[in-house]
Formats: sequence, C-alpha cells, structure tokens
Amino acid sequence: MLLIDCPFCGPRAETEFRCGGEAHIARPVDPSALDDVAWGDFLYMRSNTKGVLAERWNHVHGCGRWFNALRDTVSDRFLACYRSGEPRPDPVPAEAAR
Repeated sequence: MLLIDCPFCGPRAETEFRCGGEAHIARPVDPSALDDVAWGDFLYMRSNTKGVLAERWNHVHGCGRWFNALRDTVSDRFLACYRSGEPRPDPVPAEAAR
C-alpha cells in the first residue's frame, strides 16, 4: 500500500486520495479569446512525463483539501507533497532517497 503524506493530515493510505491531474497548469486569462484548438490544448494536452511529475491530489476521505505532490511515474513513489500555492520543491534524487 502506498502512503501519501497529506500536508494537512500527515501520512495516510492511498485509498483516501484522488488524483486531479497535472499541477501548475495556468488557466487562460481570457478563455473566450481562445479558438477551439487552443481551448482543446488547454483542456486535454498534458506533459505525460516519464519520471517526476507535479500532480494535484485531493484528500477525499480525510480533510477534503487539495494539495500538490511530486510523483515519479516510473516507480510510483511520492517524492514530496506540498500545499497548493507553494512553489514546486526540487525533487530528491532517487539515489539520495534510498
């Protein structure tokens, strides 16, 4: 079982959380000015990184708050969890985390 370190509640089982997709996606300032292609890109195009990815997570069966996490998509390890609005931390190299 994975443990996810909620920045508000502490470590909890993965079953308490839901992923909300990639983090740090800026909403367009004027969405009505976008054409269909640009709007589609905003809604659906994501980086789909192999390696460390910043994601939004919701503690559904806990505090109910949203936060961001750095997760290695290859190993499924969580490298850091941080509150929304905080800057993205530098990921810990895999060798140093062991």
